[in-house]
Amino acid sequence: MSLGLIYKNQETILEERETYGVPYLVYPLLEETGIVTHAFSTRLGGVSKGPWATMNLSGTRGDDPEAVEENKRRMARALGVRVGDLTYTHQTHTTNVAVVREADRGTRFMETDGMVTNVPGLCLVTFYADCVPLYFVDPVHKAIGLSHSGWRGTVGKMGKVTVEKMKKTFGTDPKDLVAAIGPSICQDCYEVSGDVIEEFKKAFPGELWDQLFYEKDNGKYQLDLWAANKAVLLEAGIPEEQIAVTNLCTHCNPDILFSHRAQGDRRGNLSAFLALKE
Repeated sequence: MSLGLIYKNQETILEERETYGVPYLVYPLLEETGIVTHAFSTRLGGVSKGPWATMNLSGTRGDDPEAVEENKRRMARALGVRVGDLTYTHQTHTTNVAVVREADRGTRFMETDGMVTNVPGLCLVTFYADCVPLYFVDPVHKAIGLSHSGWRGTVGKMGKVTVEKMKKTFGTDPKDLVAAIGPSICQDCYEVSGDVIEEFKKAFPGELWDQLFYEKDNGKYQLDLWAANKAVLLEAGIPEEQIAVTNLCTHCNPDILFSHRAQGDRRGNLSAFLALKE
């Protein structure tokens, strides 16, 4: 099966899968831990229509609620999890990370952009349309984390905040973590203004600036959120060989992935899924 996705290089960082007619993407690095079920959705395989077509998983975009619920059922079936186990964030570009307990199964955490848990079967779900998904798996303490990191979250070092939450809550050693930076907008497609770059200059040391952004003739900059989030994960103590960095851009693939920069406000949302196997 091939979705016709455009990757930034030929390295096999992500694999394309399809189950019960629902396509999705997985990271072999995360699968190799043997303890998680995970995925990143596409915009294919659902029932939504119009600008939400077809696999919109967000109820906040103006889509038909019944279509969204059917899409959730389809994704849950494809991944082998129960719909009632799907546990959500309501993201507002914070660095708030919730600890998800058994009693929280199936709920939504408001003003929250990340979640961590050690509850088997409970499936963490976060939403995207260009921002960066961050997956974390601790195979030693059998704990997971899933976080949303746009430019504000990246400046706030959401990846490091999530690792610290796992360390405090579950005793996670960052050296044991296996992590993935998910499909999101690439540097070639992500133009930002100087005020955004000033925030990055405050957050990251000068020796990294050339890796993270460059200025163009129009006074704007091209920003690399992939490289920035990798730097954050390395700073948090995760070994480089245990970090998978996406080579798939949402903006480069608007027919298969939702992109805010490509489609604007009238669009659906993609989702990242992560659950400990029961």
